[in-house]
Amino acid sequence: MSQHHDTPLLPARLYFETVEQAPVAISITDAKANILYVNRAFEQLTGYDRSEVIGQNEAILSSNVTPKKVYNALWETICHKHSWTGTLVNRTKSGEDYLAELTISPVLDADGEIGFFLAMHRDVSKEHALEVGLDQQRLRIETVLDAAPVIVLLLDAQGQVILENMEYQRLQRELHGHELVALLRAALLQQAGFDPLERALAGNGFKDVEISLDIAGGTGPRWFSCSGVAVNESDTSARSYFIHSNDHGQRLLLLANDITARRREIDRAHLEHLRARLAEQQRAEGLREALTAASYQIQGPLNLIRAATAMFHAGGDITAFAQTLHQISAASEQALLTLHEALPEPLVESDSLVNINELLRHVLEMETDRLLAAGVVVDWQPALILPELSGHKNQLRSLFKYLLDNALLALHESRHTQRDLRLATRALDGAVEVIIEDNGPGIAPDQRLKVFEPFYIGWRNHRGRAGMGLSLAQDIANQHGGLIEVDAETQQGCRIRLILSHAAHHDD
Repeated sequence: MSQHHDTPLLPARLYFETVEQAPVAISITDAKANILYVNRAFEQLTGYDRSEVIGQNEAILSSNVTPKKVYNALWETICHKHSWTGTLVNRTKSGEDYLAELTISPVLDADGEIGFFLAMHRDVSKEHALEVGLDQQRLRIETVLDAAPVIVLLLDAQGQVILENMEYQRLQRELHGHELVALLRAALLQQAGFDPLERALAGNGFKDVEISLDIAGGTGPRWFSCSGVAVNESDTSARSYFIHSNDHGQRLLLLANDITARRREIDRAHLEHLRARLAEQQRAEGLREALTAASYQIQGPLNLIRAATAMFHAGGDITAFAQTLHQISAASEQALLTLHEALPEPLVESDSLVNINELLRHVLEMETDRLLAAGVVVDWQPALILPELSGHKNQLRSLFKYLLDNALLALHESRHTQRDLRLATRALDGAVEVIIEDNGPGIAPDQRLKVFEPFYIGWRNHRGRAGMGLSLAQDIANQHGGLIEVDAETQQGCRIRLILSHAAHHDD
């Protein structure tokens, strides 16, 4: 004999008291929404006594604010024997509107037809006001952030952007596919020696660190003053409800203020100073070049005089002529000594960390007038990020000017109507490569080594040239542990390839 375990029956009064004392407003209506029952919570929420609403239609609570389409959707759902949940604007007995979060479920009779409707609703006006307030606060913050003339970024622990402002988006569009946040992090690592995200994850910030970015197609580097703040956000998971922790979400708030205009003013003044210093240095080097050339030219005749003097002394004849030659030789020796003593001492410059893009840009800016006057179209392609090298800034500027002067002379002799000059940089392993390319007549294969010899002049017009430019350029490259060569694969024009080593060795 089997035993049936039926669900125990609870007293009907218990069901009634459960509904009566429920903390949510409950009403029961017939199929036409006429109220048959309301509980105490309903009376407290609406202000109506149950005696006032029983027999009334549920529409007594309606406010004209709720759109008609909401009621249409409500009736369509419950008439199809489905529960409907939504929000209505209801009105209390005193005439005050409130926001009701409402659930209406049809109650079916034994034949499966709708006999009653059970409605439960609660006042969510405060939650709505809080939500709207939070949205307004968010909009205010976004408005302030978007109006701020500074880049604002919030990064998560993996470096992903989780908040950005309009200034960031505006500059991002100028980068043609490059990620600005990656460039900022790389520039801080290269130029300031730290990764901002790693510093923030360690709980440390930084302030007013200046970096530069070379953006392809731009008018020069963009300078930014960067600050970072470590931010710890609370854990929002359910497990953290009773355990409060600020270690769950580590963030970096990164601010980057564009100070390009201010830096360009500083750089403009600095450039004028550099122009004066470079002119002075090149005058001294020109004097050394001229005196060295004169000394070299005197040396040949002097050697002949020495040989003739020795020959006459060996023969024992025409002693007077031999004495005269000896006096000429002595005078020439003295003149040569005087020339050597007149050579100015090389300018001594201390080592410092240099940015090759910056030095090349200085030389281009100083030569702008010459380039424009010669009708030269310059294609400047700097690498976005370059390692800083140890070197002599003024010597390197002179090196680039010698190479630029050589390219300008080539373009002048080519007599092309279209004169193109391309300068490019890129980072190599432990070094920086500089390319200076022109569409001039080029250099013959048998001359590619000779052009670096002192006093070699390969131009049709020799006037005013001592042939020392590329020789001096090679000396400076050698002093910086570098290599300079004429690219043999270039078919048209001349392509000079210069490599400067990160671990430079200087012979001062």
